[in-house]
Amino acid sequence: MTHLPDTGYTPTAEDRASLDAWFAEYDAASGKRDVERMADMAVFPLNLVSDDSAGDGRSAQWDRRQFVETMTHVMGDGGQDITFESTRTPVFLSASMAVVFTDSVMTADGHTQQLRYADILLRRNGTWAFQTMIQGGWGDNL
Repeated sequence: MTHLPDTGYTPTAEDRASLDAWFAEYDAASGKRDVERMADMAVFPLNLVSDDSAGDGRSAQWDRRQFVETMTHVMGDGGQDITFESTRTPVFLSASMAVVFTDSVMTADGHTQQLRYADILLRRNGTWAFQTMIQGGWGDNL
Protein backbone atom coordinates (compact mmCIF):
# COMPACT_ATOMS: atom_id res chain seq x y z
CA MET A 1 0.00 0.00 0.00
CA THR A 2 1.25 3.46 -0.85
CA HIS A 3 1.38 5.87 2.07
CA LEU A 4 0.84 9.42 0.90
CA PRO A 5 2.45 12.31 2.76
CA ASP A 6 0.28 14.44 4.99
CA THR A 7 0.11 17.73 3.15
CA GLY A 8 -2.44 19.28 5.47
CA TYR A 9 -5.09 19.18 2.73
CA THR A 10 -7.67 16.42 2.35
CA PRO A 11 -8.99 16.31 -1.22
CA THR A 12 -12.72 16.16 -1.81
CA ALA A 13 -14.37 13.61 -4.07
CA GLU A 14 -14.80 16.44 -6.60
CA ASP A 15 -11.06 17.25 -6.44
CA ARG A 16 -10.20 13.68 -7.37
CA ALA A 17 -12.98 13.34 -9.96
CA SER A 18 -11.98 16.57 -11.71
CA LEU A 19 -8.33 15.49 -11.81
CA ASP A 20 -9.27 12.05 -13.15
CA ALA A 21 -11.44 13.70 -15.83
CA TRP A 22 -8.55 15.98 -16.81
CA PHE A 23 -6.21 13.00 -17.24
CA ALA A 24 -8.83 11.11 -19.26
CA GLU A 25 -9.06 14.08 -21.63
CA TYR A 26 -5.27 14.48 -21.79
CA ASP A 27 -4.75 10.76 -22.45
CA ALA A 28 -7.37 10.91 -25.23
CA ALA A 29 -5.55 13.84 -26.87
CA SER A 30 -2.22 12.02 -26.47
CA GLY A 31 -3.71 8.86 -27.93
CA LYS A 32 -4.76 10.76 -31.04
CA ARG A 33 -1.36 12.53 -31.18
CA ASP A 34 -3.27 15.83 -30.89
CA VAL A 35 -0.29 17.82 -29.67
CA GLU A 36 -2.07 21.17 -30.08
CA ARG A 37 -4.82 20.02 -27.71
CA MET A 38 -2.21 18.71 -25.30
CA ALA A 39 -0.59 22.16 -25.36
CA ASP A 40 -3.98 23.76 -24.65
CA MET A 41 -3.98 21.81 -21.39
CA ALA A 42 -0.67 23.26 -20.13
CA VAL A 43 0.57 26.40 -18.41
CA PHE A 44 3.52 27.99 -20.23
CA PRO A 45 6.35 28.36 -19.70
CA LEU A 46 6.26 24.67 -18.93
CA ASN A 47 8.89 23.27 -16.57
CA LEU A 48 10.59 20.00 -17.49
CA VAL A 49 12.78 17.98 -15.13
CA SER A 50 14.75 14.88 -16.12
CA ASP A 51 18.17 13.29 -16.07
CA ASP A 52 20.63 12.81 -18.92
CA SER A 53 22.68 9.87 -20.15
CA ALA A 54 25.59 10.93 -17.89
CA GLY A 55 23.30 10.64 -14.86
CA ASP A 56 23.08 14.37 -14.23
CA GLY A 57 19.81 16.09 -13.38
CA ARG A 58 18.56 18.51 -16.04
CA SER A 59 15.76 21.03 -16.29
CA ALA A 60 14.36 23.37 -18.90
CA GLN A 61 11.47 25.70 -19.58
CA TRP A 62 9.59 25.40 -22.83
CA ASP A 63 7.21 27.80 -24.48
CA ARG A 64 4.21 26.49 -26.39
CA ARG A 65 6.05 26.40 -29.73
CA GLN A 66 8.90 24.30 -28.32
CA PHE A 67 6.45 21.92 -26.62
CA VAL A 68 4.45 21.42 -29.84
CA GLU A 69 7.57 20.92 -31.98
CA THR A 70 9.26 18.51 -29.56
CA MET A 71 6.16 16.47 -28.73
CA THR A 72 5.25 16.22 -32.42
CA HIS A 73 8.73 14.84 -33.09
CA VAL A 74 8.70 12.48 -30.07
CA MET A 75 5.19 11.13 -30.66
CA GLY A 76 5.61 10.77 -34.41
CA ASP A 77 2.84 10.64 -36.93
CA GLY A 78 2.02 6.94 -36.76
CA GLY A 79 -1.16 5.72 -38.31
CA GLN A 80 -2.51 4.09 -35.16
CA ASP A 81 -3.69 5.70 -31.99
CA ILE A 82 -1.65 5.38 -28.81
CA THR A 83 -3.27 3.65 -25.84
CA PHE A 84 -2.48 4.13 -22.17
CA GLU A 85 -3.23 2.00 -19.13
CA SER A 86 -2.32 4.20 -16.19
CA THR A 87 -2.40 4.11 -12.44
CA ARG A 88 -2.20 7.56 -10.92
CA THR A 89 -1.42 8.55 -7.36
CA PRO A 90 -2.23 12.21 -6.74
CA VAL A 91 -0.86 14.12 -3.79
CA PHE A 92 -2.99 17.23 -3.30
CA LEU A 93 -1.12 20.14 -1.77
CA SER A 94 -4.30 22.23 -1.84
CA ALA A 95 -7.55 22.36 -3.80
CA SER A 96 -5.61 23.98 -6.67
CA MET A 97 -2.24 22.17 -6.63
CA ALA A 98 -1.44 18.49 -7.06
CA VAL A 99 1.64 16.37 -7.71
CA VAL A 100 0.56 13.27 -9.59
CA PHE A 101 2.71 10.14 -9.84
CA THR A 102 1.86 7.90 -12.79
CA ASP A 103 2.73 4.32 -13.66
CA SER A 104 1.63 3.67 -17.21
CA VAL A 105 1.81 1.14 -20.01
CA MET A 106 1.81 2.86 -23.39
CA THR A 107 1.15 0.96 -26.60
CA ALA A 108 1.93 2.69 -29.90
CA ASP A 109 2.16 1.09 -33.32
CA GLY A 110 2.32 -2.39 -31.77
CA HIS A 111 5.12 -1.55 -29.30
CA THR A 112 4.56 -1.48 -25.54
CA GLN A 113 6.57 0.64 -23.14
CA GLN A 114 6.33 1.09 -19.38
CA LEU A 115 6.47 4.68 -18.15
CA ARG A 116 6.84 6.21 -14.70
CA TYR A 117 6.55 9.96 -14.35
CA ALA A 118 5.17 12.79 -12.26
CA ASP A 119 3.33 15.95 -13.17
CA ILE A 120 2.57 19.08 -11.22
CA LEU A 121 -0.88 20.40 -12.01
CA LEU A 122 -2.58 23.67 -11.14
CA ARG A 123 -6.30 24.35 -11.08
CA ARG A 124 -7.26 27.82 -12.28
CA ASN A 125 -10.85 28.98 -12.74
CA GLY A 126 -11.98 25.42 -12.04
CA THR A 127 -9.81 23.83 -14.75
CA TRP A 128 -6.68 21.74 -14.25
CA ALA A 129 -3.55 22.31 -16.35
CA PHE A 130 -0.11 20.75 -16.14
CA GLN A 131 2.80 23.05 -15.36
CA THR A 132 5.72 20.71 -14.69
CA MET A 133 6.59 17.35 -16.26
CA ILE A 134 9.09 15.09 -14.48
CA GLN A 135 10.43 11.89 -16.05
CA GLY A 136 13.81 10.20 -16.12
CA GLY A 137 15.77 9.63 -19.31
CA TRP A 138 14.86 12.70 -21.37
CA GLY A 139 17.58 15.12 -20.23
CA ASP A 140 19.67 14.83 -23.41
CA ASN A 141 16.65 16.23 -25.31
CA LEU A 142 16.11 19.24 -23.07
